[in-house]
Amino acid sequence: MDDLRVARSELILGGQKSGKTSRAEALAAAWLAQSAAHRAVYIATAQAWGEEMRARIERHRQDRARRVPAMETVEEPQDIVRAIAAHSRPGTLVVVDCLTLWLTARMMPPPGNVALPAPEEELMAHAVAAAAGPLVLVSNEIGLGVVPMGRETRAFVDALGRLNQQGARACERVTLMVAGLPVPVKGHP
Repeated sequence: MDDLRVARSELILGGQKSGKTSRAEALAAAWLAQSAAHRAVYIATAQAWGEEMRARIERHRQDRARRVPAMETVEEPQDIVRAIAAHSRPGTLVVVDCLTLWLTARMMPPPGNVALPAPEEELMAHAVAAAAGPLVLVSNEIGLGVVPMGRETRAFVDALGRLNQQGARACERVTLMVAGLPVPVKGHP
């Protein structure tokens, strides 16, 4: 990875398996290497709604523990604004991975769960501004293809696009991951 200097806040965007999480983990590892007093907290938003997802989450846990063993993991699929506030400290880097799954859980919950009100983008901007330490947000860029056919899918793509725009405005740095390579979008030296 190119620039592993930790910004006050960074939004990492990209498609599936583009290297978003790898960049976030590399930033956390670089942060931890800077000082023995530094901490890193990973806020995981994924929920195991099926066997395949359970296996995927477990594989991610094991990989994360191997790549950044000193990073603490907190599972919070719903209230990430509260989780950011609870864990953000001047010497603690917080990684939220990912906004896409968080939004999915809010807008399209599994059967038996109730959809929550659409996220208030201002709350996310407030969470970024209020973070006491560095913050890394990970999100998918899914609006580059054709317009989806279904109403619910279009609503989700629109909502994620608005959330990503708000995150990009609020964050000091924005990086687009393409084929494992960071493409600077905003705030890179």
